[in-house]
Amino acid sequence: MSNTIHILNNEATAQILEKSKIKGDIIIWREMLCEGSLHKKVGSDEFWKKRYAYFKNQFNIEPIKYYDTTINEIKKVEDLSNYNEVVLWFECNLFQQINLVALCAYLVNNYVKKTTYFLVYFEKENEKEPVQSFTNFSIIDLKTIFKNKVTLSKASLLFAKESWEMYVENDIDKLKKFNFNKNSKFKCLQKSINQHLLRFPSEKGLNQIENKILRIVNSGMFTEKEIIRDLLIWQQKETIYGFGELQYFNYLKRLKEYVEIKESKIYLNKKGREAIGV
Repeated sequence: MSNTIHILNNEATAQILEKSKIKGDIIIWREMLCEGSLHKKVGSDEFWKKRYAYFKNQFNIEPIKYYDTTINEIKKVEDLSNYNEVVLWFECNLFQQINLVALCAYLVNNYVKKTTYFLVYFEKENEKEPVQSFTNFSIIDLKTIFKNKVTLSKASLLFAKESWEMYVENDIDKLKKFNFNKNSKFKCLQKSINQHLLRFPSEKGLNQIENKILRIVNSGMFTEKEIIRDLLIWQQKETIYGFGELQYFNYLKRLKEYVEIKESKIYLNKKGREAIGV
């Protein structure tokens, strides 16, 4: 067993980390806690029940498969007494930042005093550049990013837990008032929460993503796949949602009362046109 354990955001990062020869055991936190029903106590029976139900209802993923891919993996960090270092690898987007603070909440509940916790983080040099991921970097650059990792004290983990609980409450006024920049180790958290706030409905009842979908539909004759492709391009250039095709497919599915489908093409209906004022 290695003295270091890396907790990663996805399989793609695991592949490049293995190629880098950076030493340590690897586990992957396979969740998407920016979506679906949540519970403040990460890892509790109630938490897992809510996640079982969400993945079954939204993606038809059976509980046994979810257990094998997510619960069975994350249970490996319940006891970290054999490790000197725990290294967290999460990128600057809403999807991963929420997974990160939930993971920190889980870790602090099983805190090991002799173990040192780290966060691997990078920032864009230019805000106008597209959002990057660990897989965009060369092996040499990845090692540099790893070398510059920051230490997370117990106080930092507790701050992340507080942030997680605030997110789970999902009270828009509380989210706006809470200072997610209070702990300097989580440099992307406030940006991610600001992005999340745009998922609350506007006065017309649509949030930023829903509005964008209807405007894409209005701009031409598109299939479902073409709409999702345009959403991913928009996301990369203008947002930090960090979503994949599945999340945007669900958003599109929830807008069925605003659109109609003819020969695999999606068009706005009257309600859809009224919603975006066209």
